[in-house]
Amino acid sequence: MKEFVPLICPIHQKPLTRQNDTDYSCPKGCKYPINYSIPRFVPLKNYAESFGLQWNKFRQTQLDSFTHTHISRDRLTRLFDGDLSIVKDKMILECGCGAGRFTEILLSEGARVFAIDISSAVEANYETCKDFENYFVCQADIYGLPVEHDRFDIVCCIGVIQHTPDSERTIQTLCSYVKPGGLLVIDHYTYGYPETPVRKGIRKILVHCFSEYSLKMVKMITSVFWPVHSFLWKYNQNIVIQKLRQVFLFLSPVVDYHEAYPTLDENLLKVWALLDTHDTLTDVYKHLRSAEEIFSYLEKCGMISIKTYYAGNGVEARAIKPLK
Repeated sequence: MKEFVPLICPIHQKPLTRQNDTDYSCPKGCKYPINYSIPRFVPLKNYAESFGLQWNKFRQTQLDSFTHTHISRDRLTRLFDGDLSIVKDKMILECGCGAGRFTEILLSEGARVFAIDISSAVEANYETCKDFENYFVCQADIYGLPVEHDRFDIVCCIGVIQHTPDSERTIQTLCSYVKPGGLLVIDHYTYGYPETPVRKGIRKILVHCFSEYSLKMVKMITSVFWPVHSFLWKYNQNIVIQKLRQVFLFLSPVVDYHEAYPTLDENLLKVWALLDTHDTLTDVYKHLRSAEEIFSYLEKCGMISIKTYYAGNGVEARAIKPLK
């Protein structure tokens, strides 16, 4: 894995020098280790620790290459206004790359992808994408990336901004890495997100627990509730069962994708339920924004040709950085 973008010290903005396979060093004395072939610019433990555990445990779960579906590709294509061909030969910064469900698609379409995640999910991403050319991944914070501003043709951040400490600061930072004339592609949870009283109550407990314990608890919760989810879906044609199912879905803390992803078999649906239930019950930050709020803030950041709309997980948005 070779860096195709010059790396700089996130603190001093000075060029970094690679010391064999052990670390990167800054002229001011900063050192950044390389662990498992991946440069690390943040501590291994941080607020996104549960996401790192999640994606390393469920690395393949949402990969189209594993599920043999096009769920991730369809979502990415919609975000790119229906045409993924525009990423070919483009330099792309993917922030919050997770296990690589979108990284592998961008690379397969001929993009040059500089992927980052604040969590140890970079290890899962590396395992997914290490055989691609024009790929680089590092563990870093969006607020302190080891690259210069105005550098990338495209910056994309999918399923991430709502989980950062400050949505507006994150959007502003993402905009700063888009080069003039380049494209920003993002999404964000919106109001009406299904954060039921039951989920809120469990989340208040789990966000304060060790990540390994939280995952065990979510596995147990999913095991208890999933048979009922399956039964009610199997007999959902019955009017009485339909009504019971709606009540049960409100009361159950488990995320259910029977309706959303009918192409997944029952086993995969259960794993997706476990993964996203863990996501829902253990995220430290969960911000909500409207399409109008996202549009307004992109305007404040100086972006043009802004499009925001409700789709996917909430609000999806695209914008262009004006030429200087």
